[in-house]
This record gives sequence, structure tokens and C-alpha cells, in this order.
Amino acid sequence: MKDKIEDETPQTRCGYVALIGAPNAGKSTLINRLVGAKVSIVSPKVQTTRRRVLGVAMQGNAQIIFVDTPGIFAPKRRLDRAMVAAAWGGTEEADRIVLLVDATKKKIDGDTLAIIEGLKKSGRKAHCAINKIDAVKREKLLGLAAELGALFPFERTFMISAESGDGVDDLIRDVAGTLPKGPYLFPEDQLTDLPMRMLAAEVTREHLFRQLHEEVPYALTVETDAWEEFKDGSAKVTQTIYLARDNHKAIVIGKGGSRIKQVREAAQHELEDMMGRSLHLFLFVKVRENWQEDPERYREMGLDFET
Repeated sequence: MKDKIEDETPQTRCGYVALIGAPNAGKSTLINRLVGAKVSIVSPKVQTTRRRVLGVAMQGNAQIIFVDTPGIFAPKRRLDRAMVAAAWGGTEEADRIVLLVDATKKKIDGDTLAIIEGLKKSGRKAHCAINKIDAVKREKLLGLAAELGALFPFERTFMISAESGDGVDDLIRDVAGTLPKGPYLFPEDQLTDLPMRMLAAEVTREHLFRQLHEEVPYALTVETDAWEEFKDGSAKVTQTIYLARDNHKAIVIGKGGSRIKQVREAAQHELEDMMGRSLHLFLFVKVRENWQEDPERYREMGLDFET
């Protein structure tokens, strides 16, 4: 009788799904949509994501561990190389790969073509998800799908909008059904492997990205230095914004401290919404000109300095 009951128990599935694509293809927006909560920061600027982020989603009896990777592009600096290496590294042990393509581009961009060539060399299979379909006419979508299919034998191609959620359910159902059978690797209510200290730093960096322009946001990093819990349930969080150049300091702080105040208030408000409790955020700005050559900063970001 016991064996019969065990046989009738639904078999769980669990596996890693790597989301790859060119910068700004919508990977972070998609992973937040799939997980149902914010686990990866988003901004209109390219190369916002620097670290690999795991987002955990449940679909029926399947646990899907999505790997949001930095955008893949032609690297020029050490940080660029580390980010691209992290992106490709995210595919190596993944059970499934999904290439996200921005449908709003006039043509398939060079970064996406390079990724497809990388997939060919790896011998890995992949799904394709054409994103931002709500901003493109149907005729263009069909032509893009045909063009992509001629470049690589994708197992399946999905038309989605990560922003609105259109088509996303079809993608997640298909992926869930193809994962290997096995036990869950995370508790069912866990959404990410990213510690709250790191997620808090990423939220602040997102708001800096939204406030700053040109090279300034790419030349800074944010670290959480201290996290103090209080008996009333609130918390005090202290963070440092490291800048690569001294002349960036005035830009980040703003006239009379106006910009850093706006960043602090926006980040604090978002973190309070995420955590459901009061939080006091303190930001400090320091210049560390060679932080992009400092192995410790790469360890903080989960990147390989030696790449």
C-alpha cells in the first residue's frame, strides 16, 4: 500500500534556466516577471546587470531556477570582460538556455549575432524568446522569427512581452515541463539566492543609474557596509558609493546634496516596500580611483577578477 501511495505522488522537477541576450534585451525585467518579485535591478541603460542573479519560480510541480546574466557584448575593460565571462558561465551548468532578443531593434544586432555564434560553438540547444512584442507590428515579428530560425535551430521560439507578461506563461510552462526530475533545491517560498545586503546595494545602484548619465553610472559601485536590526522591527542600513573619478563626486552628490538625497529617498522607499518594514538608509560617497582594478570589488560583485 505504501509503495502504491508513493507511486501516485507527483514527481517533482527542478533545474537551472539561463537567460542570455544582448544588453537591454529585457532579461532582468523578464526574471522579475517570472519570479513575481524584484530580484534583479532594471534601468533603461545598457549593462545595468553586473552579477549573475538567481530567481526561483514555482510552476506546478517544477522549481525553475532562472539565472539572470549580464548582457553579452564585445568587452573592452576588465569589468566588461568579467561581466561577459559571468554571462557565459551562467550557461555552462544550466539545464536549459533561453536567448532573449529585442524585437524593437531595426535588425538583429551584432551582440546577438555573436551570442548565436557562441551557442553554435558550444553545441548547446536553446529556446528563443522574442521580447517587447507589444511595441512591434506582427509582420516584423514573423520576419524576425524566420530570420533567427535560419541562423540557429532553436527548439522553440516564443513571442513575449516581459513588461506586460504577454506570452510569458507559455514560456514558463514549456520550460518547466522539460526540466530534469529531481528534488527542489530551494525552499518553495525563496525567490532568490541574493543576500538582502547585496540586493539593497543593487537597489541603490539602480536609482543611481536612473539619475546619472554618460559614463558616470558605469564608473561606480555600491556596497552595503553595515546592517543593524532594531527591536521595533526597523533596520539601519549604511552603504558606500565608490566612484572611479574625483570629478564625479560633485555630480553624484548634486547641488546642495540634492541628487544624493533623491537617490537615498527613492532607494529607501523601494527597500521598505520590498521588506514590508521601516528602514533608515545612510549613503556615503567615496572616491576609489582604481576600484575597477581591485580584486575585492569583483568578489563583492560575484565576478572573476582574473578573467
